[in-house]
Amino acid sequence: MKAAADITPDVQENRSAGSAKNIIFGSNSHDQSPIGDTKTVSSSLRCPLNLADQEFASSATDVIRFLSDFLSQLPKTQISYPAEKNGLVSDYGRNPPEDGLPLPEVLRIIANASEPRINTVGGGFMAYVPGGGLVTAAIADLIAGVMNPYTGVGAGAPALVALEVNVLHWLAKLVGLPSTAFGILTSGASLATLSAFLCARTAHVPEDFLFGTVYATDQTHHATAKALRLLGFPGDALRTIPIDGELRMDVKLLKEAITADRAAGRRPFCVVANAGSTSTGTVDPLEAIAEIARRENLWFHVDAAHGGFFQLTERGRRRMTGIEQADSVVLDPHKGLFLPYGTGCLMVRDREILRRAHTVDKPSFLQDLEEAQFPDFADLSPELTRPYRGLRLWLPLHLHGVAAFRDALDQKLDLAENAYQALQGTPNLELVGSPDLSIVAVRCSAPGGSTLDNDDATLKMVEQVNATGRIFLSTTRIREKVFARIAILSFRTSAHDVAEAVAAMQDFANRLNRE
Repeated sequence: MKAAADITPDVQENRSAGSAKNIIFGSNSHDQSPIGDTKTVSSSLRCPLNLADQEFASSATDVIRFLSDFLSQLPKTQISYPAEKNGLVSDYGRNPPEDGLPLPEVLRIIANASEPRINTVGGGFMAYVPGGGLVTAAIADLIAGVMNPYTGVGAGAPALVALEVNVLHWLAKLVGLPSTAFGILTSGASLATLSAFLCARTAHVPEDFLFGTVYATDQTHHATAKALRLLGFPGDALRTIPIDGELRMDVKLLKEAITADRAAGRRPFCVVANAGSTSTGTVDPLEAIAEIARRENLWFHVDAAHGGFFQLTERGRRRMTGIEQADSVVLDPHKGLFLPYGTGCLMVRDREILRRAHTVDKPSFLQDLEEAQFPDFADLSPELTRPYRGLRLWLPLHLHGVAAFRDALDQKLDLAENAYQALQGTPNLELVGSPDLSIVAVRCSAPGGSTLDNDDATLKMVEQVNATGRIFLSTTRIREKVFARIAILSFRTSAHDVAEAVAAMQDFANRLNRE
C-alpha cells in the first residue's frame, strides 16, 4: 500500500484554468451557467440553504467566537447542576419556525440549553469513563461535514479513504496485530462490539448459532449482552465467569465452564476479556485467556474500549500483554484519544473474516463506480452511508503528534496512582487494589457499620462531592457493595482537580467518626 504522501493527488499550477485553490475545490469564476448569465437570475431565487463565500465566513466567525467564549469560561463552569435546573428543559420543546431565526438567537438558545447538564468536557468530570471532546477533532468534523465526502466506497473519495486506511493500519500496529488485520471506525464501542460478535459467529458458528456460548465476567460492559441480543442469540448464550480476588476473570473456572457446556451439547465459540473494565479499569489475564481460546478453538475478543490506548504508554503495554493475540479488539478513541463522542473502532485479526461477515452483493445502481485501490467500508461494517470519521482521528494525530497523546495518558496513570496513594491511608475508606489503569474505586467503611450503612455512606459521600458543582463522580457495585469511582481520562483533568476530589472524600470519611 502506498503511503499517504504517495496517494495524495498533486495539484499543479494551471493559470489558464484558475488558481490551485479553484482546482482543488472544483470552482472556477469563469464558468458559465447553462441558462445564461447568472447575474440576470433574480436574487430572490437564491437558495437560502446554500451558505457560501462571505455569508459562510461571517457565520463561521460568529460560531467560533461563541465556542471560544465557551472554552474560555470552561475552567469556571460548573460540572453538574442541581436537579431543579432541569426544569428548563421544558422551555425547549418548541417546533421549528416557518421562517428562520437569526444566528445570534439560535446560539443564545443553545447556550441556555447547555446549562442544565453534566459538563463532560470539564476537568472535574471524573464519572463513568470520560473522554474530553478534543477541539481539533471538532475542527476535523467541520471540514468533513462541509466537504461531505462519500467514503462508504473507496472510489467515492480514494485519497481521503486512504487517510482513514492509514490510521486503521496504525491502530492495528498499536495493539500488536499482524499485517493481516484491518478494522472499521464506528459510532462507538457498542456498534464495534456488535460487528465483533458477528465476525466471531461467522468464523465459528455461521449457521447453527443458537447453541453457541460466549464467556465474560460480570465486570464486562453490558454492550456485550446487548450485541448478542441484537444478533439473535438467546439469553443463556452469555455465560458469566466469576472473578478472582483481584476482579479478574478466573481462568480455572473459565476452563470448567467450557468443558461443562460442551458436555451439555452447547457450542462454546467466544471468550471476552477486559482490557480496562468499566467499573474499575481492571485488566483480565489476557495471555492466559488467549491460551485457553487457542486450545479450545474459541474466538478471543478483547474489550479495550476503555484501556486500549494506554498501549501508547510503557505501563499500559506491560499491563495488557496478550492483547496482540486477540481475534478482535474494540477501542474507543472517544475515550483514550479524548475525541468527541461518536468514535469507536473494531480491529479484526483476519480482514477476510471482517469482509465475509458484512458483505452482500452490490446493487446495480452502484455499477458505474470504478474499482478503487482502497477498500469499500460498506463491505466491512453495518453502515452503508457513513460520516467521514477518519479525519477526526487523522487530523489530531498529525497536528499534535503521537507523543502529545502518550504524555497525556501517562499523566492520567500518574494521577490515578497519586489518588490511590492519598486515599489508601485514610480512615473509614476501603479501596479495591491498586489501579491497573486510571480508575480508583473506593467506599466508606466505618467501624461497626453494616454493609447497608457503608453503602448509604458511600452514596452520600458522592452526592456531597457532586453537590459542589466542581467535581462529578459516579458509583458502581462490586460484589454487591457500592463503590465510588474516580475515573481519570479527560485531557483537561489536572492534579488540582484530582486533589480536590480526594480532599472532599477524605473530609467526608473523617467526619464519619464524629457523627
